Amino acid sequence: MTAFHDVRFPLDIARRAMAHIERRTDVVVLASGHEQRNARWRFARRSWQVGYGIKTMDDLHRVIAFFEARRGRLYAFRFRDWADWKSCPPLDVPAPTDQEIGRGDGVTTRFALVKRYGDAAGENLRRITRPVPGSVRVAVNGAERSSGFSVDHAGGFILFDAPPASGAVITAGFEFDVPARFDADALRIDLQSFRHGAAPEIEIVEVREAP
Repeated sequence: MTAFHDVRFPLDIARRAMAHIERRTDVVVLASGHEQRNARWRFARRSWQVGYGIKTMDDLHRVIAFFEARRGRLYAFRFRDWADWKSCPPLDVPAPTDQEIGRGDGVTTRFALVKRYGDAAGENLRRITRPVPGSVRVAVNGAERSSGFSVDHAGGFILFDAPPASGAVITAGFEFDVPARFDADALRIDLQSFRHGAAPEIEIVEVREAP
């Protein structure tokens, strides 16, 4: 991704944000009353209203400073979605067997981090491109590896020194951030309303990256 600053939006303010998950589906209702549905987006897109997390003037000052440093919408950054930031449920500790990220073929050494969402009716994969440094754990056929690989934290890849054997199951556990940006080049803040408890409207949106 171009125009990315590898810094994280303030965690405490992000924790109090209101999250929104969006998909794009066209629904056509026919004359018979039957429907035709078509997914325009393969993956969902997250956004957050962070104004709800701003409780003090100091909080507001930090967000303004962060906005100025990102030049508004120009530079993306790391954002923690406290509802979904691990390879496992939010209250669990990531394990090296949380997510299957590939199968060895005796040649491939690079495997992309993914998180799987699914049930008996279907499964959806989400690319994880911003793992948290120091959080990634890797296993091959269920046995955790402590060496023999590296992590690309700017793209979300596991890079093995030597290719795993053909058929080997590669799994990983991790924490992750979401690449995101401000959704406007202007911050409009009514200080009088803010002092009376109204949250400023400051939206942050997920930036989806190419595989």
